[in-house]
Amino acid sequence: MISTVLENAAIVDGMGHFAYTTDIGIAGDRIALIGDLRERDALVRIDCSGKTIAPGFIDTHSHSDELWLTLPRCDGKIAQGVTTEIGGNCGTSVPPLEIDDFFHDVERNGVALNVATLVGLGTTRRMIAGEDPRRLEREEIEAQARIVRQACEQGAIGVSSGLIYPPSMYADTHELAAMAAAAREANAPRYATHMRSESDELLAAVDEAIEIGQRAQVLVQCSHHKAAGKKNWGKVHQSLERIDRARRHDTAVYCDVYPYVASWTELATILPAQVRHGGVDATLERLSDPESATAIALALQLKHADEWHDMLITEAASAKNAQLAGMRMDEIARAWRLSPAAAAIRLLREERLDVGAMFFKMCEDDVATVLSADFCCIGSDASIRALDGPTARGVPHPRTFGTFPRVFGRFVRGRQTLDLVEAVRRMTALPASIFGLRERGTIAAGNYADLVVFDANAIRDTATYEAPYQFPIGIEHVFVSGRAVLLHGTFTNERPGRVLRGGA
Repeated sequence: MISTVLENAAIVDGMGHFAYTTDIGIAGDRIALIGDLRERDALVRIDCSGKTIAPGFIDTHSHSDELWLTLPRCDGKIAQGVTTEIGGNCGTSVPPLEIDDFFHDVERNGVALNVATLVGLGTTRRMIAGEDPRRLEREEIEAQARIVRQACEQGAIGVSSGLIYPPSMYADTHELAAMAAAAREANAPRYATHMRSESDELLAAVDEAIEIGQRAQVLVQCSHHKAAGKKNWGKVHQSLERIDRARRHDTAVYCDVYPYVASWTELATILPAQVRHGGVDATLERLSDPESATAIALALQLKHADEWHDMLITEAASAKNAQLAGMRMDEIARAWRLSPAAAAIRLLREERLDVGAMFFKMCEDDVATVLSADFCCIGSDASIRALDGPTARGVPHPRTFGTFPRVFGRFVRGRQTLDLVEAVRRMTALPASIFGLRERGTIAAGNYADLVVFDANAIRDTATYEAPYQFPIGIEHVFVSGRAVLLHGTFTNERPGRVLRGGA
């Protein structure tokens, strides 16, 4: 029995084919029929004349994880047309020894979109060596590899590293390759990496990522690819050429990008690496010691002298500094009558390092260059949030609510970096193939009915850096496994999403 017919839509199938207009019939969780269905009985018929139907978008780089349990409607992502999220990125994930229980909890609770996760190698390293900034012994590497294999056997689809964050940053190339190989041995041959540098040492960092893929014989995903800092603008041409060269020599290397010029991470990333050795308490001790803090402030001022206005605080952990969200670091410094470096140290100390910040250090031409690479897909690098409730805190990056529609509005219709068909492929079939998501990412009879219906002439983001809590426009309906989670622009509160284990 056909449950739903989507009538008269321009179908963009995700595989790069030209759009064509016809009907799609959904039965259960699958696409049952594609063609003229005017004579077929159906429980529901939705007129999609003038609209486009595409496979549901796949967010290759998310940080939702535990939020799948606390915000199961997944508002900010469903509103963008996202039907699948890949979590566990940048070296941080649900602890591997708990991953099977976590998956079962998500399934019992229900979630609006499909979820899959990588194993964070910062998380696994912490289980073995805590925050110790040293090279692991052979026995420790073997112990960590066992943890990785177990997590992948329970359904994780690969591993991730976050090589600017402790303790992930302490892993050398040998250790990372060993962990990626352990994932391959458990049938999860993927290594996603927040590389060791996305600025001055970008090219060396790309070389390391490729080397890890070659040594471990795994696919490599270079996360949120960029060149940060004005002196590095344009360097993405060289980094993409390195990736392309590796691909021509049979190394599977891909990347993802978000369509914005500001990154979003911890303010603590501005600290010299050695200051963070030993974990939060040891870092705070250094920031609190007058002599040490003076030396750290000098180092910060030398490195970031012209960049303080480019740092926008998005969130502070405590109520004491909550009002600073939305302010630039130089503004805070003036308000506190301190140097910017001293103000940053004070803020980090008062919040026990738990401060989020945006860094305006990229240029849009570089974003367009990365987006133009045919091996690049889209990742929000954001967690799910809602417009109200416990996740509506601070001033989050607008990518939280606008990533996928912004690609269409800014880079398809605006800059014309991509055409519509290619943009859809980068959000659907390409990431599905990278992460082994079978029977998803394309529109074909028998595939899962993960679908988004949108107005190709109107879809765009509305979230801004100043006012991020705004849903995009132009998306009409979203279906996950055949059930509407967004219908006529309204959340249905359905939770048909599934845990996609091991490429299922």
